[in-house]
Amino acid sequence: MHKKILIVTYYFHPQNTPRAFRATELANEFAKQGHQVTIITTKNNEEHSKLEKEFGYTIKDVGKLSFRNFTISGNRIVSLLKRILNRILQLLFEYPQIELMFKIRKVLKNENAYDLLISIAVPHPIHWGVAWARTKNHIIAKTWVADCGDPYMGCKTDSFKKFFHFILFEKWFCRKADFISIPNRDHLSQYYKEFEPKIRFIPQGFRFENSKIYKGQIKNAVPTFCFAGVLLKVARNPSVLLNYLNGLNIDFKFILYTESRELLDIYVNKLGTKIEIRPYIIRDELLYNLSKMDFLVNIEFHKSVQSNSPSKLIDYAIVKRPILSLNMEDFDNKKVDEFLVGDYSRQLIINEIDRFKIENVTNEFIKLVN
Repeated sequence: MHKKILIVTYYFHPQNTPRAFRATELANEFAKQGHQVTIITTKNNEEHSKLEKEFGYTIKDVGKLSFRNFTISGNRIVSLLKRILNRILQLLFEYPQIELMFKIRKVLKNENAYDLLISIAVPHPIHWGVAWARTKNHIIAKTWVADCGDPYMGCKTDSFKKFFHFILFEKWFCRKADFISIPNRDHLSQYYKEFEPKIRFIPQGFRFENSKIYKGQIKNAVPTFCFAGVLLKVARNPSVLLNYLNGLNIDFKFILYTESRELLDIYVNKLGTKIEIRPYIIRDELLYNLSKMDFLVNIEFHKSVQSNSPSKLIDYAIVKRPILSLNMEDFDNKKVDEFLVGDYSRQLIINEIDRFKIENVTNEFIKLVN
């Protein structure tokens, strides 16, 4: 039986983020399956009207945010003070994204009679706005699933811990949600024990068909390999690998699709043409480029993050190139040497890949209604 589904998200196509990809793929697949789908997000009239026409769903506008961070400009001292002030406001009040809590509550006053409501974080004020709007007299949907890409209070990837008063906000939405979906089982320990019965593992969904993959023979002039994703100073720092590569007296090309340039600039000067930093690109184009590499690099998260299964690994698996997975805390330089000479016997193998197919992921959400 077809369902009436509401998705509340800040990020949506054409934004190029994991949460935008999550929301967009869910909406597209639900619509393809014949469900009646409504999305509440910051509307892009030009792009979203095309999607509404193609998939038959409705996109409603949460409105533009008026809260803004201070623009980092001026001399060094002024810029530093603005950075500090932005950080303090974010830590104390979740500013500027706290505005979403109020906007989501307002727009949800006019929504009701859905079978399934999926709210997608980050940012977590999305969940807080839904929790505020959903009451006994206005439940909005029979089933509310709060989808969390990362935990909030238990987040291990930020340099600063969340202030204690946000415990109230996180426990508030966790109590009111019917289910809490997380994409990675490793994150389970980062949530409050009292809410474990509500938690369901629903991975990131991917559309496997129609991916444009290079089918020819790989003929790179030098060993060419690639990393795609976010780099973090503490949790996912590539410096050990880059320092090792810098000491090798061989030719290679290491391409990184990332916006984390601050960790890489020093190595651009050291490695010269052996390293290339590229901005994020649309997924279809990225998959094609990845499929032309000799091998792909996965930089494992720091052990404190308790997660070494980023969704990017599924993209790696789809393009069927060998995966060099490296732990920076227990660095295995011999494995790097093996890959550089074409020995992929210790490559990372991704098992049970079918569970990441978008049609299987949407079915997991529908099961929570039934």
